[in-house]
Amino acid sequence: MKQFDLSLYLVLDRELCGSFGMVETAIAAVRGGATMVQLRDKDASQQEMLETAKALKTALEGTNAKLIINDNVDIAIAIGADGLHIGQHDGSPEQVRAKIGPDMILGLSVQTAELAAKADSVVVDYLGIGPVFPTATKKNCAPSIGIDGLKRVYSHNGLPAVAIGGIKLPHVDDVLATGVNGLAVVSAICGQDHPEQKARAFHAAIAGFRAAKG
Repeated sequence: MKQFDLSLYLVLDRELCGSFGMVETAIAAVRGGATMVQLRDKDASQQEMLETAKALKTALEGTNAKLIINDNVDIAIAIGADGLHIGQHDGSPEQVRAKIGPDMILGLSVQTAELAAKADSVVVDYLGIGPVFPTATKKNCAPSIGIDGLKRVYSHNGLPAVAIGGIKLPHVDDVLATGVNGLAVVSAICGQDHPEQKARAFHAAIAGFRAAKG
């Protein structure tokens, strides 16, 4: 049984992180409570992606945060990442699983209840559901599904799930009330003046919701 915590899932964005950098942003966010870090860098060359992934792996050693690589199977295997996240057009989950082996965490993006229902829990470890709200951090993004859509999609599969897409601090309670295991954030931490403080605020809000729920 793979052990991972989807509570606060940071998706890195090179442009947003700017001069502060993706590695430093990740370190700060993990100090603040981020439990997962995904390297998503669509515009990077293979070599640039490899160098960043290696630096992130080194930076996160000794923490409990898991390093996930977006889409790039070769990079994930090359650095021994904790996991890989794929979209609906990045090859079948079964083919990807065959390449990465049984031990690596595999996440899959879904936007509809139909896609969620098709996800095989033998192959996929968690779902990324969204976009929940409109977002400018991903090109050619699908239409947002809202909180009601998130709840509907989540209810069609028993896999752990993280909500993504335009999620900000005020959304924490509504997102978690749908039953999902956590929330993924990009611009709410990347590019912020104090990413550790932003992550800490999310961490506190998540803990507060769970404490109130009992």
